[in-house]
This record gives sequence, structure tokens and C-alpha cells, in this order.
Amino acid sequence: MGAHLQPLALRLLALTFPLVAKGFSDETLEKAAKSEGYCSRILRAQGTRREGYNEFSLRVEGDPEFYKPGNSYRVTLSAATPAYFRGFTLIALKEGKEGDKEEDHAGAFQIIDEEETQFMSNCPVAVTESTPRRRTRIQVFWTAPPTGTGCVILKASIVQKRIIYFQDEGSLTKKICEQDSASEGVTDKPILDCCACGTAKYRLTFYGNWSEKTHPKDFPRRTNHWSAIIGSSHSKNYILWEYGGYASEGVKQVAELGSPVKMEEEIRQQSDEVLTVIKAKAQWPAWQPLNVRAAPSAEFSVDRHRHLMSFLTMLGPSPDWNVGLSAEDLCTKDCGWVQRVVQDLIPWDAGTDSGVTYESPNKPTVPQEKIRPLTSLDHPQSPFYDPEGGSIKLVARVVIERIARKGEQCNIVPDNIDDIVADLAPEEKEEDDTPETCIYSNWSPWSACSSSTCEKGKRMRQRMLKAQLDLSVPCPDTQDFQPCMGPGCSDEDGSTCMMSDWITWSPCSVSCGMGTRSRERYVKQFPEDGSMCKVPTEETEKCVVNEECSPSSCLVTEWGEWDECSASCGMGMKRRHRMIKMTPADGSMCKAETTEAEKCMMPECHTIPCLLSPWSEWSDCSVTCGKGMRTRQRILKSAAELGDCNEELEQAEKCMLPECPIDCELTEWSQWSECNTSCGKGHMIRTRMIKIEPQFGGTACPETVQRTKCRLRKCLRGPGMEKRRWKEAREKRRSEQAKKNIDSEQYPVCRLKPWTAWTECSTFCGGGIQERYMMVKKRSKSTQFTSCKDKKELRACNVHPC
Repeated sequence: MGAHLQPLALRLLALTFPLVAKGFSDETLEKAAKSEGYCSRILRAQGTRREGYNEFSLRVEGDPEFYKPGNSYRVTLSAATPAYFRGFTLIALKEGKEGDKEEDHAGAFQIIDEEETQFMSNCPVAVTESTPRRRTRIQVFWTAPPTGTGCVILKASIVQKRIIYFQDEGSLTKKICEQDSASEGVTDKPILDCCACGTAKYRLTFYGNWSEKTHPKDFPRRTNHWSAIIGSSHSKNYILWEYGGYASEGVKQVAELGSPVKMEEEIRQQSDEVLTVIKAKAQWPAWQPLNVRAAPSAEFSVDRHRHLMSFLTMLGPSPDWNVGLSAEDLCTKDCGWVQRVVQDLIPWDAGTDSGVTYESPNKPTVPQEKIRPLTSLDHPQSPFYDPEGGSIKLVARVVIERIARKGEQCNIVPDNIDDIVADLAPEEKEEDDTPETCIYSNWSPWSACSSSTCEKGKRMRQRMLKAQLDLSVPCPDTQDFQPCMGPGCSDEDGSTCMMSDWITWSPCSVSCGMGTRSRERYVKQFPEDGSMCKVPTEETEKCVVNEECSPSSCLVTEWGEWDECSASCGMGMKRRHRMIKMTPADGSMCKAETTEAEKCMMPECHTIPCLLSPWSEWSDCSVTCGKGMRTRQRILKSAAELGDCNEELEQAEKCMLPECPIDCELTEWSQWSECNTSCGKGHMIRTRMIKIEPQFGGTACPETVQRTKCRLRKCLRGPGMEKRRWKEAREKRRSEQAKKNIDSEQYPVCRLKPWTAWTECSTFCGGGIQERYMMVKKRSKSTQFTSCKDKKELRACNVHPC
């Protein structure tokens, strides 16, 4: 911890504590002086503190009113955009206590992300920031205290520059009381009813961060994966899973087998309580760069009755470990829909298997235990074990973004223009964060606004990705959206009225001939300057139903809504339909048209010459071993007439599989050596050398030394015989030398050099060979001296066993 910067909250408190002139009373100083604990100084420091604003909030996951002793809860401290905070202090106290003593504190915090949070050095029971920087959200786990503790007050302080925001009552203070034993079977998550109107559509994106690099201990290299994501948007009457609850059979099958089949069956059985089943594909392997494989995502909808969402996915292989969200509420207290949720995830145990490692054998937990988050102190063999009890590194992050809203909305707090178009595109960033490794064309001109009135709208521009110099660094989107309204409807104009969408047209006033119909809208936000709204709230137009009202005419319904435009850009066609209610009374054919078409204009096509599908998965490697190539493709979705598209549609890269086997290679056998004895029985050897050693499972080398028996004349015995043998050998040498001299005189043109020294033995034991050579010094050019050539002799050596 000493390597970290001193927390900003500590430094500010150190600055503010001695400043009597800035708001400290004598009574405050007297109390602080009497206190021996630093924790009490944190709570009493009043120097440069201000009461906090509503943009800062402290939340316990699920907003429970009661806690179960020993259960763990996720605590989030957040700031609403555009607010932020640099430092913070988080502490949990028993109700009515001041924090002077250690027993005043309740429960225990657990760090989730050490880069964001740490325990305060002078007050170990409190949590503060690791480094001072701009942030909008932090998360920790809090384990509830034992039975009999009573109510607990969770309190947070927010630090911005030299100002400390706090609230003794409000969004930075959370009171949570112990659950009575009588209500043990009742959920500790009393979710409020939703007051929002219409429906909202969301996109869930799952970013796995579990890899050998981030979690190296016992990482399963070959079988690591995330199972298929399964979940739903649902009402408060149905809970898929929750901390402190027991896993259903569906949750058990996801947790142990990675199979979503039973879970989906359970969800569909709750059809009245479920709006959307959430599903996304499994990921093999668990992690790949985003430019290689897109993060899995799924879309779902919520409404007033079914405004919660839950999901889970198995971390595999594992005994019964998962990640996910439980009953995440997407309805706000202001009767609106949450715009964005970002949650970091650590694994949890389903309580159905007692294994402690990734690939532990099946060991059913009997009786079944409650669902709980994994910790770093669960078991020494656990891949997440830390003897110091540090935080478990995050294994995943989930992002939930609102992408559309349908129907009339009824926010008590009116939307601003940025919030209205938030479901159309992400907010524009203040700074350009395009990596230097991404080379783009210039932005195209902005398209026309999609709205010609003061209703919500958007406009779009595009650019092309020319080059991606580093494939490991993802490149941002090539499309950019911006909120807009029709001419004369600037949101900066204080006299602007914010209007709702038009309600659908009323039925035509007549059933035959020409009549009228009307539609209405209402004022969502009145002008800030107090002026009256001059924008019309009602609109009327003529309508024609069954133009001819004679016996030969037929009765038809009114026209339905227009279909979507047939083109995604430029000029297209749209159609609408109606039905025949009654054929002509005179029996003639109905001549009324039942389909009508007209032209429709979409944003200019030159802004999107390259509309491409996502990259396909990489193909198999072109070889079964060693180095090869693999490819992937994508498809040009925009029409060729929209312009030239120079983006590559196929990519290739090198791939490496296990090396190919290399067999052993040997030289040819040498000649047999001389017999290792001068008389009696002996042996001769021959050898061969290894040219290439076997590698990667290739064929092993056979024998490199062979031995065979040899037999010479019998050995003579006795001293006389030895003397005789010595004489015979001497005579033989003399005769051979005389013969050489004769040959030299007879053939003076064939002269040989003396014998070379013997070479080193080819082996250290087991029988090797030595060689020596006699080279020709002068050779006759005549062909009759064919015996004049280099000579070579072999003999055995190191014949002792190895």
C-alpha cells in the first residue's frame, strides 16, 4: 500500500482539520482532541465540507431495506453525468454510534478493484480511493455483521478539489437494518413499483476479461470459455437467482454444465412475469481481442410491470462458478428509463458443487448451499487464493445501454434534448480519443436532420477506416450521430417549447366519402423565459374513405401506417395497405386500391459508401502442424452504386500449430574395425553417426554401434612359445619393410607419406573405433600403377562396458 499515492481524502482532511477559522467550533475541536481514533476525525471534520447534491449517490445493489447477517452486498458510489469526484471515503457504522471505537463499526468491506479503491491506512475499516483522479463510479463488497447488530448506517463523503461533499440524510447515506428471523423466508430486496410509461429497448454487451495473462494460476489453456448467456427481463415476482438464495435446477445446469436449456425452460414457464428472454452465444476461447472477435451482445425490452433484468453465464471449466446480474432495476424514481449501466463482475459460487479448482472432479454439495460471491480466502488451492485476503481480479464487465424508447413517456422530470436522443446514439465525447494506429478519411458533411419539427431528431456523418496499423488496438466507429431539431428549434433558445411526439391519427369522421381526422400532442417542457408556447398542439386534415358511396362501390378500411422505406440511403419507396370491409351491393368487382406507394428520402448515400458486415471467425490453420496461414472475410453490404469502397474484404495472418515431427537421420555404417585380439577369440565393431536428432515426437534413433565376433589363430602357451612369437613378429616386420623398399625402388613414381596419428576414439565406452591414414605423396600418371592409392586402417578402442 505504501507505493500508492496518499489518498486525496486523507490529504484534504489533514489540511482542513487544523483550520479553526474555517468553521471548526471549540466544541468540535474538544471532541476531536479527546478521540484517539482517526476514524472519528473523518466523521467530524467539518472544515470545508458542503452538503452534497443529488448527482452523487450511494447505493446497495437491489436497494434492500434489510440485510441478512453474513450475506455480501455490492455497494456502489456514483456521480451522474456530468458530475465527477476525485476522492471519497466510505464507512459503515452501527446506528447511533460515532465511530470512536472499533466496535462502533459494522460488517466488513471487501475491495473489488485495487486500482480504484483501498483501505484507509489510518482507519483500516474505511475505504478510500487508491489514486486521486476523475472518476464517476466505484464499487466494493460489504459483508453484513452477525446477528444482533441492529441497523447499520453506510456513509460516504465525496471529494472535489478542496471541497468535501457529504449528507447525513440523503443520497450519500444509506440505512439498512437486520432482517427479523420471522421474515427469514421473505426477500431482502423490496423492489419499488415502476412508474415509467411506454417501453424501453436495451442492448446488453458482455466483455470477458478472464485470460491466462490476468489470472495465470492454474489457467485451463485448452478448455477455457464462457457459456452461452441466458437471462430475461422480468417482474419483481420472479427472481432468476440472487445472493443468499438457492440455485434452481436451471441455474445449477448453467453453473455446472454451461447448458442454458433448462434455464430457458424455467424462464418461459413464467411467461406472465417475463417480457424478453435474453440469449447470446458462448465464447471459445474465453478471451480474444475485440478486433478479432466482437463482444457478445443481446437486445431486450422492459415495461412498467417487467422492469428488472437478470442474466448469468458460466466461467468454464469450473465446479459451479458464474458471473451475472440479478434483478437490475432499469426504472428510475423519476418515472423514466435508465440510460446506461456498467457493472464489473467477479465470479460467484452456485452452492451445488464443492470443487475448489477449475478442473476439480464432480463433488456435489450436500446439502445444497446458498449462492455467494467467491473470495480470495476460500481455499489455498483456489485459482483466486490470496493469503493476504486481497481482492479478486475482475473477470468480466457488462454494459447495458438504452437504444430506443417506444410509446408515450411520462417522466416527472422532463428530458433534455441530449437525453431524448440518447436512445439513438452514444453521447459525443469531448475529446477525440482515436488511437494513432487508426488512419481515417475526413468526416463527411452532416446529413439533414431526421426531424423537420421541434421533435427529437438526429443527423449523421461518416468516415472510412483507411488503415489499422496495430490489430491489437481496436478502432472507434466510423459513424457519428448528433442530436438535432428542425429549423428554428434550437435547444439554446429560451423560448423553445419541448413537445411530445404526435399521438396517432383519430379515425376518419365519416365511413363513406370525405371527412376529417385529427391528432394531438402535449407540451413536455415550457419555455425557460416564461413565455407561452406558440407551437400547435392539435392538427387536423382531410380524409377520404370510400370515395364513391354508390351501390357499385365497396367499403374499405382506413389506410394503415406506412412501411419502412425500402432504401437505407437515398431515394426509396414506402407502402401502406388497407382492407376491403364490404364488396359492392350490386355484386360488381371492387375497384378500390388496397395498396398505395410513394417515394421516400433517406440520408444521402455518398456518406456511406462502405457499409460492411462484421468480420467472420478465423478459418482453420492451413496446415496440421508447424507454420501456416488462416483467413477471415466480411461482406460489402452497401450497394456498389453508392461509391467505390476500398476496404479489404479478406484478411490473412500467420498461424502456428505444434511443430511437425522430425525423424532421426543417420550416416552409413563404417567399415568393420580390426579384431581386438592378436590371437584367439575377439570381436570387431562398426559405427554410424547421428546427423539429425529426433524432435517433436519424431522416430527415435536406432543403434549406432554394432559388434560381431572374430577368431584368429590359437594363442601359444609357455615362455618358449612367447619368445618364438616375438621372433616371428620381428621377422614379419622386417620382411614387410624389405618389400616396401623393393616396391619403392621398382616403382619410384608411387611414394607414400608416413602413417598419421590415430584419431580420438568415436565413443567413451561400449566399443568405438580409431582411424589412421597413409596419403600418397607422389603418384604416377601411368594407368598401370592402380595399387598406388591412399591407405586407411581401423582399430577398436574403449571396449569396456558403459
